Amino acid sequence: MGFIVDFHGLVKEFFNPERLSTLIRLALLFVVGLPLVFLIGKWLKASLSKKLSPQQGMIFSKLVIYSGIAVIAFSVLNEVGFKFSHLLGAAGILGIAIGFASQTSVSNIISGLFLLSERPFASGDVIDIGGITGTVMSIDLLSVKLRTFDNRFVRVPNETLIKSTFINVTRHPIRRLDLTFGVAYKEDIGRVLAILRDVADRNPWCLDEPEPVIQFVGFGPSELQVFFGVWFARDDFMRLRGTIVRQIKERLDREGIEIPFPHQALYAGQATAPFPIRIVGDAGGSADQRPPTPAGAPRSA
Repeated sequence: MGFIVDFHGLVKEFFNPERLSTLIRLALLFVVGLPLVFLIGKWLKASLSKKLSPQQGMIFSKLVIYSGIAVIAFSVLNEVGFKFSHLLGAAGILGIAIGFASQTSVSNIISGLFLLSERPFASGDVIDIGGITGTVMSIDLLSVKLRTFDNRFVRVPNETLIKSTFINVTRHPIRRLDLTFGVAYKEDIGRVLAILRDVADRNPWCLDEPEPVIQFVGFGPSELQVFFGVWFARDDFMRLRGTIVRQIKERLDREGIEIPFPHQALYAGQATAPFPIRIVGDAGGSADQRPPTPAGAPRSA
């Protein structure tokens, strides 16, 4: 019976009005506060994604969620009687250590905010940075995630993007495919340009407006250099590149136009004349115009 009285006494002492009030506030923080923070973050993400961009909506949503969780955590610690004043002495040293350790992270966060405000690219764009080309999957607080065309995952820190030069391949609705190649010096350059223009006109992925840019641009060591640039819709890049090069080669072959490889030729004043060869005999002897005798064969007197 004494044990029962003591138990009731402990229960009565534990569940006093002050502690019940604390438990209720803790329950409200966990049961109401946390779901409310996530609901606000979700609503903010959906709202800002429509007004601004999906990246900005996601970033601001995460900021709200992380801030709300931090506020709830501090509130819970305060409710259970944790005194933050005891940590002020150690907080200075700890803050310095954390500051040095988080320099890169803070720099990436600030760089991410600059990327969001400047908006040089968005999710779904194709960018090229440092020779790596891929589709932007997400823009987060610390980094940008890319997926390359061979399905590899690439993480690029935001600070790297701010400090580096990168190319947004799909920023504009149309692009130009540029090719430079050569034809032999003996070819009629006007005829070559007309044939290339016909190839561009026949390709279904080449745009008529803006017009193709096809020009004779210079003299190479072994060829006349030609620039071939055609405009296309950005979504047709792979289809155009896969067809136009093959069509150029096949058409030039049919027309008998030579695409030379690097070589050196010796001429004796005329481009088509053969280079004369004279076989000189031994010193003091006469020139021998006969072909050389094969090894082992008897020599005639």
